[in-house]
Amino acid sequence: MLTTFATFVGLLAVATLSRALVGPDDAPYIAAYMGAAAVLIFAAPESPLSQPWPVMAGHLLSAAVGVTCRSWIPDVLLASVSAVALAVLVMQVFRCLHPPGGAAAMVAVLGGPSIHELGYVYVLAPVGLNALILLGLALAINNAIPGRRYPAG
Repeated sequence: MLTTFATFVGLLAVATLSRALVGPDDAPYIAAYMGAAAVLIFAAPESPLSQPWPVMAGHLLSAAVGVTCRSWIPDVLLASVSAVALAVLVMQVFRCLHPPGGAAAMVAVLGGPSIHELGYVYVLAPVGLNALILLGLALAINNAIPGRRYPAG
């Protein structure tokens, strides 16, 4: 029950922030991959994919890869698949594999106009800020649940 509550609170916070930053039309793109991150962080907090380094670095690096692919590859299909593939490579190199990061990379390419207009700012806000919000809530809520310890140690 607390996991469900944590997921709701976390997603409400990031969805509200995303709507303020990119508007109501493009906020659902961001809420989708943050939803996947929330599932990992709150329902599987012991997973290596849910730890703070993969969550933060996986999102930030992947978002930067996505913006770069959108800027350099004119074909949207090629840019989007390249963004995810290269994000996986970068996350592996930096040991921060976090599957929702791949979606953050893809949204940088496929997202709407307000996301595209952000350019590399997209990496910090909304992506980085949302990941930071989820991590803060994960630390507070997961550690309040008896028998849980986050980050896993």
